[in-house]
Amino acid sequence: MIQEFFAELVATFMLILLGDGVVANVLLKDTKGNNGGWVVITFAWGLAVYVGIIIAAPYSGAHLNPAVTLGLAAGGLFPWFKVWYFILAQLVGGFIGALFVWLFYKHHFDRTENQLFKLLCFCTYPAIKKIGNNFFSEVVATFVLVYTVFNVHGATFSAAELTDVEVGLGSVGGLPVALLVVVIGMALGGTTGYAINPARDLPPRIIHTIVPIKGKGSSKWGYSWVPILGPIIGGFIAALVYYILPIS
Repeated sequence: MIQEFFAELVATFMLILLGDGVVANVLLKDTKGNNGGWVVITFAWGLAVYVGIIIAAPYSGAHLNPAVTLGLAAGGLFPWFKVWYFILAQLVGGFIGALFVWLFYKHHFDRTENQLFKLLCFCTYPAIKKIGNNFFSEVVATFVLVYTVFNVHGATFSAAELTDVEVGLGSVGGLPVALLVVVIGMALGGTTGYAINPARDLPPRIIHTIVPIKGKGSSKWGYSWVPILGPIIGGFIAALVYYILPIS
């Protein structure tokens, strides 16, 4: 349990440090990567997932995401009694990762005037705020993530065979999952910024709220439930479809 907890914590820390770090590098003023663009962001997020998988796969299966943990449990691929401490580790890792992004880019945050850009270095906010569509976007994007993970598992295993086996993103191989995150970002990330992970959005949003950033503006808490609930529901729908149509 201790190994699994710290593996998820450290891996999620790295995920957020590198993932939010690339957003800061692209959006904040006077960075070397300023205006690097969406392709840079999506590729770096995929590689950040890959780094997290390398770190945590041998110990926890490298979920890195409460929506993945809940979806795997609902699909019968992960024991429910482990869910609480996996999610706790992911949230704590998200807090620490976001805090380090702020410390790392502090002077660039201070030089940047655009309040939204500062927020986006921590969490997501839609390009066009239409809550129904934004919620739909997060559900669909997370469904693609979790159901594809199920499909890769199913190429070798069935749910019945995995009852006593520890399963997570690491067991499907790091590169396919990294590429999956890249294509989700490129294809489906344009509406909301593709949180697809409550630990990627909630802890960093809290950090944005509490750290002293010059002229940071609102943390947009009225929107915050969308990148939390949307991914969770998307993961559960993926589990339901997998349960009805198991891949074997």
